[in-house]
Amino acid sequence: MAFPKSVTITDDTMREGLQIESADIPVSEKLRLLDALGETGAKVISIGSFAHPKWTPSMACIDEIAEQFVPKPGIKYTAAVFNKKGFDRADAYYPKLDVRAKGGFSCHVELCDTFSRRNYNRSQAQQLAAIPAMVESAKAAGAEGATVGLGNLFGSNYEGRFSLKQRMDMLEHIVGLWHAGGIPVTKVSFVEAMGWNMPHTVAETLEAISEKYPEVTKFHMRMHNTRGVTIASYYEALKFGVDSFDTSIGGMGGCPYCGNGRAAGHVPTEDFVDLCQELGIETGYNLDKLIEAAAIAEEVVGHALWGHISKAGARPTDDRLYPRDMPFVESLAEAAHFRNGPGVYEGQLSPWKEGDALSS
Repeated sequence: MAFPKSVTITDDTMREGLQIESADIPVSEKLRLLDALGETGAKVISIGSFAHPKWTPSMACIDEIAEQFVPKPGIKYTAAVFNKKGFDRADAYYPKLDVRAKGGFSCHVELCDTFSRRNYNRSQAQQLAAIPAMVESAKAAGAEGATVGLGNLFGSNYEGRFSLKQRMDMLEHIVGLWHAGGIPVTKVSFVEAMGWNMPHTVAETLEAISEKYPEVTKFHMRMHNTRGVTIASYYEALKFGVDSFDTSIGGMGGCPYCGNGRAAGHVPTEDFVDLCQELGIETGYNLDKLIEAAAIAEEVVGHALWGHISKAGARPTDDRLYPRDMPFVESLAEAAHFRNGPGVYEGQLSPWKEGDALSS
């Protein structure tokens, strides 16, 4: 397959990013970050999650955010909901906030039973047992297709590596349940919190699914960057034609249930947008605005984030080429001259000046 012409990149900074950060960040600062994200060209933004504050204390202010944020035209604002109570809370803000029919009929099953119990308070068996009722609801509604989410499909910090056969056996079981109701599975989501993905395992899994299930024509990638290779895995997905991804500004994010905390971050939105743009893939994002939003995000959370493009800038061209006689640049503050101007490296030694004779 070939690269897609365009991609949809859902920015998950406000949910996945802030859920692992301090609960003491003021609502005003979160709203400032949300407003900056709205200027980046994002088409879909999650504002947070309607979760119980006991388990996600940083989301205790989600109703204040939902009430106070000012939506920008052309953006779908959504949120994470995990049960009917959460859905009802979020749906009270419709149409400003839209959590309805996200992707149609779908189910999600963890390959890691331990993670399922830790994160969802449900066993893998319980997740599977709930699918027939979903199928019946989909049949009653006249659904023409369904989405299957495979959770932590490559491996687990608690149970070890999962093989391609394990992934395909699980998918076969789930697809069989949907087929029993006469409903094809048309989309598969890779939902990974523990960062066990590798480019070659992503590629082989996409190939195996497409070969066995031609009805699956869409894929979505939501994989944490815990071990630093997920942008390479996303590249493999792009090569396969996948056009739907989740990211967050600066790679902010993490999971308290997987044992890695903030280390289980996301692919930085700005880095992935830069990759796509260099490949000629349309994203809708403005990279300069993303870099500014990343700088605001670091101010909001009070520490440096993990993106590269936000610190080094995009590859300079034309009038953005660096001056040949610029002084040394060493610190991150000095490296930000591409957006803050040459004053940040004032006083540094200069290794060469225009017109100098070359030393032998």
